[in-house]
Amino acid sequence: MLEKQVELQEQVHGQWNRYKALMPHIAKAYEDLPNQAYADGVISGKMKRLMAMTAATIHGCRACILYQADEALKLGASREEILECIGVAVSLGGTMAEGQTTRLIGYLEERNLL
Repeated sequence: MLEKQVELQEQVHGQWNRYKALMPHIAKAYEDLPNQAYADGVISGKMKRLMAMTAATIHGCRACILYQADEALKLGASREEILECIGVAVSLGGTMAEGQTTRLIGYLEERNLL
């Protein structure tokens, strides 16, 4: 049975919150950069999240893949945009990225988006 992506995302999020409680000064310093980097600018925050999701898929960061997909969806990304990003990731990352696409497909299925 495949790992449940929503459960994994919630577990990662919970552990990160635990770390933030233990080391708030480091967590705050870390979170300041993404808050600025993903803000709307010439490129929208949604597109930046999709770019980050694509890069995470290429590099195989499971927590990053799920987090960025979730953030992109919250900002209005469609399943079609995510599916096209998967194509870009596979084009650039080959079989390593292809293996990670199962995580995104599972996530979209669990969110009833496929």
